[in-house]
Amino acid sequence: MTTAELLDSSAATPEFREAMHQFLRDGRASERIRFGYGCPSVKVERALHKALVEYRAVPVESIEVVAASGCEYFRGQMTVRTASEETHVSFHWDCKWRAEQEGWRDWFGFPDQARAAREFGWDCFRSWEVEPRDALVMQARTAAPLTVDATFG
Repeated sequence: MTTAELLDSSAATPEFREAMHQFLRDGRASERIRFGYGCPSVKVERALHKALVEYRAVPVESIEVVAASGCEYFRGQMTVRTASEETHVSFHWDCKWRAEQEGWRDWFGFPDQARAAREFGWDCFRSWEVEPRDALVMQARTAAPLTVDATFG
């Protein structure tokens, strides 16, 4: 599924959808999709795709990516914002790691990270971890409601 198709089936706000479609056309940061100079747009797209997979039912209003990029990696933090909350995620996209997992080697015997990036695209995340405070909030929302027995004996 392409990023655009995934976006169309998500609960993201109309404003975020518009910003995302613009990003897919020009690869540039905007008010709703923020990232720095050292973040290649192709790697930002992979991170945004992963966020849309993870938060498909969330009314995303904006996403900010603060990350470092190298040949085989893209790692950093992401903040996913809705009208009422923020979720903070630490991530590590790593096509070399993915190639090692698949047992793929290039002509010189090194992990074939180019093949992994090409074939798996966004799905080379070595880690995607919600910060603990956000995980507690998500657990509280999905837990059974607390009931209190007001009967005193």
